Amino acid sequence: MQLVKKYNMQSIRNIAIIAHVDHGKTTLVDKIIDQAKILDERKVRTELLLDSNDLERERGITILSKNVSVTYKGVKINVIDTPGHADFGGEVERVLKMADGVLLLVDAFEGPMPQTRFVLGKALELGLTPIVVVNKVDKENCTPDIVHEKVFDLMFALEATEEQLNFQTIYGSAKNGWMSTDWKNETDNIIPLLDYIVEHIPEAPYREGSPQMQITSLDFSKFTGRIAIGRIFRGDLEINKDYMLCKADGSTKKVRIKELHVFEGMGKAKVDKVRSGDICAITGIEGFDIGDTIADLENPEPLPRIAIDQPTMSMLFTINNSPFFGKEGKYVTSRHLRDRLERELEKNLAMKVEYTDSEDKFIVFGRGVLHLSVLIETMRREGYELQVGKPNVIIKTIDGVKCEPMETLSIDVPEDVASKAINLVSLRKGDLLVMEPKGDLQHLEFTIPSRGLIGLRNKILTATAGAAIINHRFSEYAPYKGNMSQDDAKGAIVSNITGKATAYAIDRLQDRGRFFIDPNEEIYKGQVVGENSKNDDMAVNLIKGKQLTNVRSSGTDNAAKIFPKVDFSLEECMEYIRDDEYLEVTPLSLRMRKINFVKY
Repeated sequence: MQLVKKYNMQSIRNIAIIAHVDHGKTTLVDKIIDQAKILDERKVRTELLLDSNDLERERGITILSKNVSVTYKGVKINVIDTPGHADFGGEVERVLKMADGVLLLVDAFEGPMPQTRFVLGKALELGLTPIVVVNKVDKENCTPDIVHEKVFDLMFALEATEEQLNFQTIYGSAKNGWMSTDWKNETDNIIPLLDYIVEHIPEAPYREGSPQMQITSLDFSKFTGRIAIGRIFRGDLEINKDYMLCKADGSTKKVRIKELHVFEGMGKAKVDKVRSGDICAITGIEGFDIGDTIADLENPEPLPRIAIDQPTMSMLFTINNSPFFGKEGKYVTSRHLRDRLERELEKNLAMKVEYTDSEDKFIVFGRGVLHLSVLIETMRREGYELQVGKPNVIIKTIDGVKCEPMETLSIDVPEDVASKAINLVSLRKGDLLVMEPKGDLQHLEFTIPSRGLIGLRNKILTATAGAAIINHRFSEYAPYKGNMSQDDAKGAIVSNITGKATAYAIDRLQDRGRFFIDPNEEIYKGQVVGENSKNDDMAVNLIKGKQLTNVRSSGTDNAAKIFPKVDFSLEECMEYIRDDEYLEVTPLSLRMRKINFVKY
């Protein structure tokens, strides 16, 4: 039988970690866990404990927020890992609601980045106390003091209060496991950071009164069902007691808490009572949504609901009806697709789904291409087959003016190719705001319509031979900037027959464009198999083999020299497809195809 911990009034610090992708956030959490020695020495240790999702490990990004708790000097520190990308803003805003302070983690060479700015702005709005951690001070050519100044300038630009601007700074290398108040003075542990958290992050206040807790995230267990997670704002919660669940529409529902858990180490511990200020997980209540409040039974007072930034992009999701339908996936029907999207809506607050007149077509709204691609990639790994259309930005009318979403785009490129990047962004209606040297790179900042970003990354990486570092974040809705030139749009090479592609046929057509398939790959009629070097679409027969004769002449048996195929990632496919094309997504394949192929 699981032991139930008795209630205690331990001092608590709730802290969220904010950082740009790959600045070392998850590595730092690993070191905090190690320092607090909360892991069982006998268990096999893995790196990046918080990136539990396969997609997170592969991409090196945090998508879902997770909780870890350590005890240091008798103080309980709840560490909340936050997504670093603006596309996961729905996660970010919920997470920050649970924190009293933030660790702002910044790379000692790169300095504060666009996504850092997005999450930090949210944290400062909520009045959270920041501690700045300048990480990776062991990097060559790093400038910790200049980065410290840049963080101050950024906070000032984000209208931080006097107290927030008077932030504490600590330096170190999470990878090498040390932190210090002076970056020139290397230590052998991260204790200075833990001391700063205990000293400078406000203690989670204990508010007396009738209980209030907002559900900010959820978990699922196949044994106990849905689990509500959140921070108790006021009063205490106890097991086997009745409470009132306050819903979005103003209705209330009586619920009973069967089990309470608090976070302890990487797991959870069962308790009989949780005090206000702590973060807990509740099992046994049904019919709740994120943003609902658990309140007193007699006098329920709901907390203000979480305001989430609205989606900026939409995509059509539909069932796979290609000739290869059902060959690779397990879930292929419209019912499967509808159920999966409805499940996603329960926990993905920044996403919306609109049902169309057709049973098998759904319009899915998200925060950007990355936000939507993570959902699609997760679904294909779960065994779903589906088709998606070209991403479209959401146009709004504000005060009678047609407006579109605008983004702040930052590009770091070698100086000799900076003009190519500027030219490509200018063609997409981008305006150059900042141009300054950053080490041996040129740092460029633009404001650009969101639709201009679709497909831009590939073009910039090609033009700069892969040397560009590209980041962007949503900034605002602004007046529509007009149509973009499509001069660089190339036509598609489309298969007009189903079968197995031959090396001979591909070899004959290589001078007409570049191919997305390998010899001997199964293709079907209407599949986009390559890119035409001209602007119009071209239908080809790639099944045709060599005519065999019994006459040998010199030069007839030269082996076909096939160039390697162009390999697209999921996001690149999503950005590449045209309005008259679908992207077919299965657990094993990504194929682009014409929606209505009637040529030839």
